[in-house]
Amino acid sequence: MPKNPLHTKLCDMLEIEFPVMAFTHCKDVVVAVVNAGGFACLGEAMHPPDRISQDINWIRERVGGKPFGVDLVLPSSAPPAGTVDKLHEGIPDDYWAYARSILDKYDVPPPKAEQDLHTWGGLNQEIAREQMDVVLEEKAPVFCSGLGSPHFMVEAAHERGMKVMGLVGKKRQAVRELEAGVDAIIAQGYDAAGHTGPIGTFSVVPEVVSVAGDTPVVAAGGISTGQHLAAALCLGAAGVWTGSMWLCSRESDTDMVMKEKLLAADADSTVYSSSISGFSMRVTRCPWTDEWAKADALKPLHSPYQMLLSSEYIQGANDHRRGDLMTEAAGQGIGFVTEMKPARQMMFDMVEEALETFENLTGVMPG
Repeated sequence: MPKNPLHTKLCDMLEIEFPVMAFTHCKDVVVAVVNAGGFACLGEAMHPPDRISQDINWIRERVGGKPFGVDLVLPSSAPPAGTVDKLHEGIPDDYWAYARSILDKYDVPPPKAEQDLHTWGGLNQEIAREQMDVVLEEKAPVFCSGLGSPHFMVEAAHERGMKVMGLVGKKRQAVRELEAGVDAIIAQGYDAAGHTGPIGTFSVVPEVVSVAGDTPVVAAGGISTGQHLAAALCLGAAGVWTGSMWLCSRESDTDMVMKEKLLAADADSTVYSSSISGFSMRVTRCPWTDEWAKADALKPLHSPYQMLLSSEYIQGANDHRRGDLMTEAAGQGIGFVTEMKPARQMMFDMVEEALETFENLTGVMPG
């Protein structure tokens, strides 16, 4: 093998050692992954602008000029404006009654504090825009759009020296974002955690690669091992986007009750459901998702109404650390994550396994 297959055009573009991108909601995981030679993106969709600004600067102080990203949701279907209380009025009475029946059936305790959805970017376009403005103002090195197209802000980001990446689940979505001038496309398959489309990773990645030209394509969806990394590169991807595995890292601030559930989970422990946010997303199975999957259940509402409806269940379960009720966004690759390790070690293990996979295929150690 004439060169190191793990040194790709994504590495050159981001000036990183390994073509591994981590998505996380934890700043400590971002710093650990970036300083281990990878790239990490911090999910900020739930935070107000001042918190986003603080987080960007906190990370900057700890990564020595290395690039990192910020992820927001930009759903075009979100209302232009509207408070939580006002949006509550748009939820029909029979939905409130159905949600209450689930809370009563499983003895879900009430949240200890008010559900904090007032700063969620998916609540309305006004909040999303305010979040986007601060990311541009702070000139975060990379912006990633986890839900919705970032086409409208590509030019503004480029003017500030930023790079823009979009997550897509279909080839036609990739074409639109490529036409808008994004710097990389993250092709995310059905096996992924969180909001994702209906096409499997092994189908959507080569489809997107076929139209991407020189733009790097990053494979996402169920990726948590070095074998997955090697396979993604063989599909034509320039790297991988990983998420669920970092929930179980030592640095992660995920509740230990949930970490233990994730470490014991397998692919069948996850479910593809729109009962949480109103968008199809993959999460660990829980009573809430089970009840909404029943034949006689109401059809979940569109976002943001379903998110408002599910928030009391989710926060009540989390606040009281009820492992029998709790849920988390997790992909089908979670079954390969069986041990809690430092993020740095997780990165090195993935890289070593990928190199061993290529060696087993060719009989030659890459280098």
